[in-house]
Amino acid sequence: MDAFAKEPVSNGRIAAALEEIADLLEIEDENAFRVRAYRHGARVVRGSARGFADMVALGEDLADLPGIGTSLAEKIEELVRTGRLAYLDQVEGRTAPGLRELLGLPGLGPRKVKALRDGLGITTLEQLESAVMRSRVRGVPGFGAKTEARILASLEHLHRRPVPHVLWPAAEPLVLALTRHMERIPGVTRVAAAGDYRRLRETVDRIELLVAAGRDARATERLLEYEGTDRVVSRSAKRVKVVLRNGLSVDLHMVPARSFGAALFAHTGSDDHVATVRRFASKQGLALDERGVFRGDARIAGRTERELYESVGLGYIEPELREDRGEVEAARAGALPELLTVADIRGDLHVHTSVTNGRDSPRAMVDAAAEHGYEYVAITEHTASARVSHGLDAERMARHLDRIELLNDRQDRIRILKSAEVDILKDGSLDLPRRILDRLDFTVSAIHSYFDLSAAPQTERILRAMDDPHLSILAHPTGRLIDRRDPYAVDFERILAAAAERHCALEINAQPERCDLSDVLARAARDAGVALVVATDAHRKEQLDFMRLGVGQARRAWLTAHDVLNTRSWKDLERFFAQRRR
Repeated sequence: MDAFAKEPVSNGRIAAALEEIADLLEIEDENAFRVRAYRHGARVVRGSARGFADMVALGEDLADLPGIGTSLAEKIEELVRTGRLAYLDQVEGRTAPGLRELLGLPGLGPRKVKALRDGLGITTLEQLESAVMRSRVRGVPGFGAKTEARILASLEHLHRRPVPHVLWPAAEPLVLALTRHMERIPGVTRVAAAGDYRRLRETVDRIELLVAAGRDARATERLLEYEGTDRVVSRSAKRVKVVLRNGLSVDLHMVPARSFGAALFAHTGSDDHVATVRRFASKQGLALDERGVFRGDARIAGRTERELYESVGLGYIEPELREDRGEVEAARAGALPELLTVADIRGDLHVHTSVTNGRDSPRAMVDAAAEHGYEYVAITEHTASARVSHGLDAERMARHLDRIELLNDRQDRIRILKSAEVDILKDGSLDLPRRILDRLDFTVSAIHSYFDLSAAPQTERILRAMDDPHLSILAHPTGRLIDRRDPYAVDFERILAAAAERHCALEINAQPERCDLSDVLARAARDAGVALVVATDAHRKEQLDFMRLGVGQARRAWLTAHDVLNTRSWKDLERFFAQRRR
């Protein structure tokens, strides 16, 4: 088995290689019989119930299979054994790179791509768009005005099409699987994720991986064997870009160990952050690129990011801060904050159970919170107006609070706080009577209806709610759901001013589709003197782990443990909430 690729090459990967050869040979006007042979071979491989890699491992003669033959059998065996196909590399090497992008445009097969190249010298999407706009394509044999119009529509759709992206937690298992896949390659010494993922942005539109390896590791070829790979966009000895089956792209960069820190810096920070640091280095007579930091021809740093930042006179800047929002100036002045960590969190103040719309019982959620090492956890069931969430009216809430008190008495692992996620009604009142609100340790209050109010009435609604001394924390303050619902219209400056004056805390809700407050608004809240809470809004035990997402959002907002209420002991937290009821 040592002669085989580390992981089996799938039938889909083999078929894709054969189809690509057929397309490129057809563009080259190769013998039609050879083109058909590769296409037929691809269909045979895709339609096979057995894995061709298994057949090779068992020593079966692939040439005996109908539609394969000796030549294709040899190429398939080469791909299975080595993870690469020299003939495909050869054909790709003599084909203009842009022609492969043209093949990906709907309605443009190899014959039409060849006609465009031969007739108009078109080898890129940009050249094609220019020719279409000047009505030149319709003059190519085999085309016409209707075909030209369809190509234009496809190009316009390509421009409008949003870049596929996923929420950060959906990217995480892909990054971990890809990292494990690459780390198993002999000769690979380090793999690191960069880009939006490393900065803990709410969504990730591509995965960037940096790999340090010996010369013979063939890491770029091994990425092509990853089972989730759908197609190859580009490939070279130092870089490969593929698209996964879910539409997310992966960029893999091969990096020398001596330049790993410099490359990680270049591919982690936003473009503006990287440019600002480079300008800062240039003012000191230094050159900074993906290879390292240079004074003249001498490399003075680049192996680690910390070394890189220090070489240009800056303190180390955490990845979450690298957005060019003043972090370079703060690093120069030695004024970077000591960012919040998950270890600083002493309790979760927003948790649901099976009493309303959660999955797990109150006891199960309490036990899970204790396993996280928390000192306290708040059970925050919905109130009656949240009908879709099976919210509790006053009488049911009273009975629920009785049970929470009893549960608290029967266990001593963690303090259970009596709370509720109280709806803010259209008129700004809270959805529980005062006699029930007085029983709560604090309230988490939120808008769950009338999202379409204009800014003035929505703002007044929230301000009236804040006038109630029982409102302790404004939950998911903008109401957004990423990719599903925009924030409701509101004058946020007035909300911040009122929250600071009334000692109302604002929540950073860690549910992945919310991440509400955003990093920008959370920082604005901190700057306005507003206290913040990081909470999971967990509806089952596993969602308590979302705390790390909320902490990541807080770190992007420059928050420290001092800025976040639930880093405090319950006694200190109780004193803060008591300010509201005086």
